[in-house]
This record gives sequence, C-alpha cells and structure tokens, in this order.
Amino acid sequence: MKLKVCGMRENENILALSDLRPDYIGFIFWASSSRYVNSPTPKLDKKIKKTGVFVDANVEYVQDIIITHQLQAVQLHGKETPSYCELIKEFGVEVIKSFSIKDYFDFSLLVPYQENCDFFLFDTKGPSPGGNGYTFNWSVLKDYYSQKPFFLSGGIGLENIQQVKELLNSTLPLYGIDVNSKFESAPGLKKIESLTKFKNELYEL
Repeated sequence: MKLKVCGMRENENILALSDLRPDYIGFIFWASSSRYVNSPTPKLDKKIKKTGVFVDANVEYVQDIIITHQLQAVQLHGKETPSYCELIKEFGVEVIKSFSIKDYFDFSLLVPYQENCDFFLFDTKGPSPGGNGYTFNWSVLKDYYSQKPFFLSGGIGLENIQQVKELLNSTLPLYGIDVNSKFESAPGLKKIESLTKFKNELYEL
C-alpha cells in the first residue's frame, strides 16, 4: 500500500519529508487553498511521485504546471469530466480523480471514468474540495464494486491506523492512504515526527 502526503509547500519541510520516502508528495495548485503553491518546488527523489492537485483548472494551466514542476501525477479534485481526465492522461502523467463522500455515494457515477484515470480518490465531503480535517463514513465503501484501485483520504490521522489495517485486510482494492491536515502544525507545514510514527505503525516496522 502506498502513502501519499499532500498539501506540501515549504522547501525545508518538503526535503525533511522526502527522507521519510512517502510514495507520493502532493502540491496544491488551486489558488483558493490555504496550501496553495505559487513558487518553485524542489526536485524529488525519482521514487517519490510528485503530484499536482487541481480543482476545475484550465487544461493549458495544468499542462504548464506539469512541465514547470516536473509532475508525475495529477490529482483532479473538482467536477472534471471523463473527457477532461483523458486529456490530462495524454500529458504522460498518472491521473487520480477525486470524489467526495459523506454518508452515501452512488458508485455507478464512477463508470464513465474507469478508462480515463489511473486511480480514484475518496475524500470527505465538506466546505472545501479537500483538507476538511475529518473522515467520512468508511462503511460506504462496502458498496464499492469496481476493481479500480483507490486512495483513501479525508482527515486520516494516527487514531485511524487500526481502521486502515482492517480495510487493507478486506477485498477492497485500496491502493494508498492520503494524509494532510491531521499532520500539520500550520497549513502546508507538516509534523515529520508524527508522519514517521504513522508510517512506522502502518507498516508495523
């Protein structure tokens, strides 16, 4: 299972996180976010997938950011269509399409996206497209019938490790865990010690 740490911004903090070797590091390119990135980002180890997070962005803007920041993955966190996802795939990056969930979700809505993205990401439905700081009702996932692998996101912290392990032992195609706000001392600034503990406990090192 993969670990994705999202909402990074400060170079020193990013480099410290890189030493922990998460599988993905996410940078938010949505101006309304408190974690918005509008400056150069550091080069990462090739084993860490540099991921850009966008919300209903212009395709040309996404392409420009992919090139400028040398992104390997793009996470789409708005109301992007399947055809939009297909356009982004043509830029040679992994495409992660996010969907917001609270207590119910109609998984049939995912069918048109099956061929146009690499992974789904399930996040908590709230006032913001992401980073709301609390989990959704994970029991909803029992109705997920696709074999498309997905990331689990939304307010995940150290207190959720046992629940995550239970999901890993299920038949669900859980590909990765996406963490953000529960490991912050301020927006965009992560507590590396807490993330280290999370990773170690998650993988039982």
